[in-house]
Amino acid sequence: MDRPSVGGATVLLLLYVMSVVAVAVSAPTSSSSSPASPGSDSSAVTLAGVSNSTGQINSNSVLVALLDSRYTELAELVEKALLLPSLEAAVGRHNLTIFAPRNEALERDLDPEFKRFLLEPRNLRSLQTLLLYHVVPSRIASGVWPQAHHPTLAGDHLHLEDNKVGLAAVAHPDAVIRPDGVIHGIERLLVPRSVQEDFNRRRSLAAISAVLPTGSPEVDPRTHRLKKPAPPVPPGAPPVLPIYDALAPGPSLAPAPAPGPGSGKHWFDGESQVKDFIQTLLLYGGYNEFADILVNLTSLAVEMGRLVSEGYVLTVLAPSDDAMGRLTADQLSEPGAPEAIMYYHLIPEYQTEESMYNAVRRFGKVRYDTLRLPHKVVAREADGSVKFGSGEGSAYLFDPDIYTDGRISVQGIDAVLFPPDETPPATPLSPAARKAEVAQVKSKSKLKAKLRRDVKDEY
Repeated sequence: MDRPSVGGATVLLLLYVMSVVAVAVSAPTSSSSSPASPGSDSSAVTLAGVSNSTGQINSNSVLVALLDSRYTELAELVEKALLLPSLEAAVGRHNLTIFAPRNEALERDLDPEFKRFLLEPRNLRSLQTLLLYHVVPSRIASGVWPQAHHPTLAGDHLHLEDNKVGLAAVAHPDAVIRPDGVIHGIERLLVPRSVQEDFNRRRSLAAISAVLPTGSPEVDPRTHRLKKPAPPVPPGAPPVLPIYDALAPGPSLAPAPAPGPGSGKHWFDGESQVKDFIQTLLLYGGYNEFADILVNLTSLAVEMGRLVSEGYVLTVLAPSDDAMGRLTADQLSEPGAPEAIMYYHLIPEYQTEESMYNAVRRFGKVRYDTLRLPHKVVAREADGSVKFGSGEGSAYLFDPDIYTDGRISVQGIDAVLFPPDETPPATPLSPAARKAEVAQVKSKSKLKAKLRRDVKDEY
């Protein structure tokens, strides 16, 4: 009774194993015989697994296709944004759909100011967000164009409808098809809202700091006095000229003396202007250490406000926080060291990035006076910019026109400037040594005269 039951169980077990093997063998055959739709996710996952099973990107990858002649601009931006490792990892996980603007769209239609904003090193995160906004982690073919929001690698969602991607029309659908992804050519660059807001914020701050504010005082070049605004004219009345424009300069309108320390003529609100440029430094970012030294460690802010009130103009060479961080404690701990460093970065002239660059282009080398007398700052042209100093203590003008209001100009530099080593003064001679030197000079002159007379007598 037991043996037949054991044999029956063995037979049932063998039949079950054979059925499982038959199902496993027939599965790949049926999947290969049935046509896969171009937009199906299963086929995308299968192709991605095959092409990236070794963990490397082969020559048939969609990333390699970015080097096509129509997408070299986009490929260059991807390399500058350091996104190749991230995209390679994304290709290893799933198929990609890249909406790529052609070179013509990036060169012709892109705002030069916006492109300059994207290529600045401090805006690397915005450039990465912009490029990843064009990549969808799924395969979307033109034959199956969904009308929905798709997540991008940037974290935002991209709306697809009626052969359009956001606000850009698809000019070349299925431009490049690869096993691990597809590239659609679009007519323009897609800009996410976060990048646009960041760009607008930077542009508005630059516009506020670089434009002469309305209502700022104007100086009459004839009298060197402030121009008084014309009184309001009622409608229909003839125009009224200000008295300073209507009268010729005479004894009562003689030019005012040049302003100087202690003159007592406060024609400008220097304190408010100094506060404005320090506040601009703090909002601009990257110059907090310099502003802290001006306000807290020294009393230079008060002195600058007094100078501007008396009619002086100033150009401030502001080292960045990275440059100030390279200063040692010994350089700041000595009595008067912070003031001496700051005085060497104050030029009693009004200079902008354009005026300084034109000067060094024309004259090659320009020496600017500083408030740390008698030292001067030497400027020259280098690498298309203005370079201050020489040798290891040099600094480049890399953040121009942070603040310009007509009286105070702030230019960002990448290093702290120090004056060159002063040569030790020559020690004065004693009276005896002075007499000996004079006698030696006289004896030499007598010897030369005697030699000349001997030569004349011979001839």
